[in-house]
Amino acid sequence: MASYTVVSKLLIFLLTTSIATALPDTKPVSSQINSNSILVALLDSHYTELAELVEKALLLQTLEEAVGRHNITIFAPRNDALERNLDPLFKSFLLEPRNLKSLQTLLLFHILPRRVSSPQWPSLSHHHRTLSNDHVHLTVDDAPTLRLKVDSAAIVRPDDVIRPDGIIHGIERLLIPRSVQEDFNRRRSLRSISAVLPEGAPEVDPRTNRLKKPPPPVPAGAPPVLPIYSAMSPGPSLAPAPAPGPGGPRHHFNGEAQVKDFIHTLLHYGGYNEMADILVNLTSLATEMGRLVSEGYVLTVLAPNDEAMAKLTTDQLSEPGAPEQIVYYHIIPEYQTEESMYKAVRRFGKVKYDSLRFPHKVLAQEADGSVKFGHGEGSAYLFDPDIYTDGRISVQGIDGVLFPAEETPATEIKPAAPVVRKVAKSRRGKLMEVACKMMGSRFTLCQ
Repeated sequence: MASYTVVSKLLIFLLTTSIATALPDTKPVSSQINSNSILVALLDSHYTELAELVEKALLLQTLEEAVGRHNITIFAPRNDALERNLDPLFKSFLLEPRNLKSLQTLLLFHILPRRVSSPQWPSLSHHHRTLSNDHVHLTVDDAPTLRLKVDSAAIVRPDDVIRPDGIIHGIERLLIPRSVQEDFNRRRSLRSISAVLPEGAPEVDPRTNRLKKPPPPVPAGAPPVLPIYSAMSPGPSLAPAPAPGPGGPRHHFNGEAQVKDFIHTLLHYGGYNEMADILVNLTSLATEMGRLVSEGYVLTVLAPNDEAMAKLTTDQLSEPGAPEQIVYYHIIPEYQTEESMYKAVRRFGKVKYDSLRFPHKVLAQEADGSVKFGHGEGSAYLFDPDIYTDGRISVQGIDGVLFPAEETPATEIKPAAPVVRKVAKSRRGKLMEVACKMMGSRFTLCQ
């Protein structure tokens, strides 16, 4: 009987041990998240855009339960990557209430239900299941880069945020699962083949009482419709930005890169460091020029060399806005080269070009086989032609600083002479005059 009891206890112990071994090694679900949690770190980091999407997708409770069960790994694109690379149409598609499921799938696709740090990367198997039940592919580039990648996105900040319950890796762009991409393409194709396209109400021309005709489509690379002065700071730009461009990966003009390129050209060319310093450091004109070029405008810069800039006095530069006004007068809102300007002055003698310092114009004329700008002693010659020409920005070196011609002072208006009112004397007859002479001035009528 005793042996039977021992055998029974042994069987119960083995059964209990086998059941405990078969159960998965998971932590109890905790409904509370402490301040050192990876979810709190996600909200207070460089990934606030992703955190806002998590809140809009109603996934906070799901992630709290996931963190309560096991460690997680988050592949998070930084804020600038989401703002720069995310298609606006795709972003509006994700934020539509009817597409909540697609947004949730997209975000859970960036989270692994386990901890994967960068030292563990090469030793792990390639495919890993995400919280969206899809798989991501973890790889390492070949030598010498050895760059970590998840699918086709590179890890730009490995182990960026580390917490006891998880880790965040910064990636260069958003990961898009195939199911979300197919859903987006399906919705977009349905919208394009809809029977009735949404259009605004027709407008009536009040002068003719007829319907206004829609404007013709603007071809790629066409100049903006509005004048450049409407797009300049201060104030919001009214011109379309960015303007359509025939080349480039994004099919629009990259004015910021073009301005940076021509400033680097000025520095490498030599002799124009002061002009580059004013554009970049003393003013914000380089940024504004980049924005104007991105909106489709073209510019010609008459760049004074360092010898000319050294002649500027402190009084000419000390007044507020003086450097900006000086440079504005040297920027022509046209694309001109040495050849085009020389042909113009040869044919017409004197040519006045508009400048960004409205309403002043830059006078150009032929002199000594070259082009001379300005008036009188404040003139400058075309010294280094075609320093930079790329079809949107032209830089011409000159040997002096230009100033607008002094406006003719208004004619002084002399004060009018005081008006003397003459009182008409009463007319007296000859007889009365003779009587007054004889009798003297004793009578009132003779006074």
